[in-house]
Amino acid sequence: MGVMRVLLLAAALLALACSHGATASDPSHLQDFCVADKMSQVRVNGLACKDAKEVVVEDFFFSGLHVAGNTSNKQGAAVTPVNVAQVGGLNTLGISLARIDYAPSGLNPPHTHPRSTEILTVIEGSLEVGFVTSNPDNKHFTKVLNKGDVFVFPKGLVHYQFNNGATNAVAIAALSSQNPGVITIANAVFGAKPSIPDDVIAKAFQVQKNTVDFIQAQF
Repeated sequence: MGVMRVLLLAAALLALACSHGATASDPSHLQDFCVADKMSQVRVNGLACKDAKEVVVEDFFFSGLHVAGNTSNKQGAAVTPVNVAQVGGLNTLGISLARIDYAPSGLNPPHTHPRSTEILTVIEGSLEVGFVTSNPDNKHFTKVLNKGDVFVFPKGLVHYQFNNGATNAVAIAALSSQNPGVITIANAVFGAKPSIPDDVIAKAFQVQKNTVDFIQAQF
């Protein structure tokens, strides 16, 4: 094999390796940990690392998931997150979790996590859960979960949980990102600031503008 062919092959393999690295969800660690330095002014895709000499055990610790969230709100549900904002040691680890409390008829409304898959475990009570696939099928997968049941919501898909029981329900959600993000559909569409024009929403939902005005007033 000539030198030129060897160089071309090496270049092709390098390009393939770089392409794979660019699309991987989480890069391999180059150090034991990268505790978030929340005071840093450096802006990176994630959070800058605290000096390892300043890292303490509390950077890897959170207490509070034993405390029920306050469900006295319109939705009757409360989320207690444990992500990199609460535990700096989660920075770069690609994982987080949350406790979700539901009053009877409480709803964690349709939403998406743009950066994360979610796996939900019911700890107490029962939940009706579901997710919807992307266009054009928009297939609705739904199931009633009881204590000990587990359900997966694929990354980026619209999903929800509803307490269809007569007692409180509790679930723990594990997420495949240190900062999964959340986009609640109703809030995003009807509560955007500045507002999405009425005629845009009215046409999208095939309703009258006064209906849009009424819904926007709720947000």
